[in-house]
Amino acid sequence: MAVNKQITLTKEGLLKLEEELENLKIVRRKEVSEKIKVALSFGDLSENSEYDEAKNEQAMVEARINEIEALLKNVVVVNDDEISTDVVSVGCTVTLKCLKNGKEEAYKIVGSTEAAPLQKKISDESPVGKAVIGHKVGDIADAEVPSGVIQYEILNISK
Repeated sequence: MAVNKQITLTKEGLLKLEEELENLKIVRRKEVSEKIKVALSFGDLSENSEYDEAKNEQAMVEARINEIEALLKNVVVVNDDEISTDVVSVGCTVTLKCLKNGKEEAYKIVGSTEAAPLQKKISDESPVGKAVIGHKVGDIADAEVPSGVIQYEILNISK
């Protein structure tokens, strides 16, 4: 996978990627290697589904290692000291009020590779993330979502 654009990550996101890479290289490679050795001991490779499965798993592990290494070559880490609470930016937590239903939600704005909507981490490239980036407390941001345009009032920005 060739990644040419810069990837924005928080320090937390960088640590997670580095931990995953280390786990893949040290633990998963060894586990898959053992599976291949065991499958080879079964003999005839032409009808050995365990061997095929282990080789496929090995390919997936190696692909993920290559993907993470490519990402890390193009990463820009958002330093906690550089995060401003004056405007919404990557690394900050923003509290939004949906003007349609009055519901308030707090989201951490992160780079696309560490987005996890169920954990309230939204990407700066998502419709809502893109809409609120650069806005200040009290501003109204229009997010173009599949169902139309939703307006959000920015209530708070914090680190």
